[in-house]
Amino acid sequence: MERGRVRRRWLKALLLKALDLLHLKKVELSLYITTDQVIRELNREYRGKDKPTDVLSFPIGEKVGSFTLLGDIVISWDTAKKQAKEYGHSTEEEIKRLALHGLVHLLGYDHELGGEEERKFFSLENYLLSELSHIAPWSWGANFLKRKNS
Repeated sequence: MERGRVRRRWLKALLLKALDLLHLKKVELSLYITTDQVIRELNREYRGKDKPTDVLSFPIGEKVGSFTLLGDIVISWDTAKKQAKEYGHSTEEEIKRLALHGLVHLLGYDHELGGEEERKFFSLENYLLSELSHIAPWSWGANFLKRKNS
């Protein structure tokens, strides 16, 4: 990431690889990176919480032709940057963590339910984080995309 921008190819490669690991074919999702102000408005409107958050997921799960629309993931750049400092890793790593967290929510898991559902959620999230730990924005993306789309 340079000057507050996320490398799109890297994020696309990350999410495509995550979908591949989960054996999900013909699915579509969107990822939107925004500010604390915008995510606060979304959090207030859709969850009744008048405060910024790090990531929101909006599952759709609708079939359109031969594709399934998984839904939308929204990440706050501002919060990701703050959390990266708190956790002692890069903003890139935090964006990766939040994107995968959002993806697990799109798949229908909800850690806020607690118990077995929480265990399943974090088990899947940790699996993805572990399997994708080698994907760095400065060394990954373009070659994977060329192979996938050929």
